[in-house]
Amino acid sequence: MPKIPILLTAALLLSALGLYSKTQGPPQPTPEERAAVDRGRLQFQQACGFCHGPDATGARGPDLVRSPLVAHDVKGNLIGEVIRNGRPDKGMPALPLSAEQIGDIAAFLHARTREAVESSGVPSDYPFEKLLTGNAEKGKAFFEGAGGCSKCHQPTGDLAGIAKKYNAIELEAHMLYPEEKPVLATVTLPGGEQLSGTVTHLDEFTVGIRIGDKNGWYRSFARSKAKVKLEDPLEAHRQLLPKISQVQMHDLFRYLYSLQ
Repeated sequence: MPKIPILLTAALLLSALGLYSKTQGPPQPTPEERAAVDRGRLQFQQACGFCHGPDATGARGPDLVRSPLVAHDVKGNLIGEVIRNGRPDKGMPALPLSAEQIGDIAAFLHARTREAVESSGVPSDYPFEKLLTGNAEKGKAFFEGAGGCSKCHQPTGDLAGIAKKYNAIELEAHMLYPEEKPVLATVTLPGGEQLSGTVTHLDEFTVGIRIGDKNGWYRSFARSKAKVKLEDPLEAHRQLLPKISQVQMHDLFRYLYSLQ
């Protein structure tokens, strides 16, 4: 079986899980969002297209449609940092773009990523055998060692019989990137008062939390005036996804498949 790039694999798998309605189609962007994407496309082609290609699929520089950084970016928080600071060690200079221009470029890159996901599809009955190209023993060693999986998961606990619970595509998708879980935050105010809740907004300037259930009070705070401690249940998965190699991914999948 040919080795599929990891981020493309993840995109295909997430698409196959039906993360958008197949009957209604994906949510349509608003006129404002379409305008931002159009502006971002022009700005990207002018400032970045020479290295990354006019459609962001790579040229002298890497493909950004399947970039881990773009995948983890939220409204330009990671993309903006790279644009403003550059990557001198990789030959990328800092670009003097405004916050609005960076926001438009981020909108364009996220739109390109969505296009890649929505134009792909993998059948739910895709056979396990075609994905079983790895080594189970090496996968177990990665699970217990470098992957850090055993810190949160146990083969005789939450993963017992997991290969029987999902089809091949679903199992690999859950392995790479499980369903989203709420990120919690504890905000400590200058006077020492602490408030905890579910994060509903987060950027480099502001944090917004919902206290209590979904109908609870919404509070927002300037991050420059409050200490924020985040508890992200999927942080380990987010950190692992851009690091895991294709060989390690296939080995780990083979090991999980052995947990019948």
